[in-house]
Amino acid sequence: MEKQTYLSIEEYINSFPESTQSKLIELRKIIRDLLPEATEKISYGMPTFVFSGNRLYFAGYAKHIGFYPGTAAIEAFKNDLSNHKTQKGTVQFQLNNPLPVDLIKKMVKFRMEENLKSQN
Repeated sequence: MEKQTYLSIEEYINSFPESTQSKLIELRKIIRDLLPEATEKISYGMPTFVFSGNRLYFAGYAKHIGFYPGTAAIEAFKNDLSNHKTQKGTVQFQLNNPLPVDLIKKMVKFRMEENLKSQN
């Protein structure tokens, strides 16, 4: 089976069922509101935000939304993420639950601050 290639984040999001689309749109808006200067693109087949050389990714799956804020963010918020499946640099938000908006915002801000520190 050939892997789908997407030309835009909109095309990527629109390839999912409506219930998944709404979560992807919500997550995209959260990130875009916090990182208005970021460039959006598809990288590694996923929606990607690039800011000052740093990246945040997210992706849709059959039963969850994958959010990729990086290993340090997952470690920093491991107690807050105890109800979610995590792996190195990744957290899964189940589609049957609301997105943890405040936690996502904290992780995005953490990633921004982490990036700013690495530039100094």
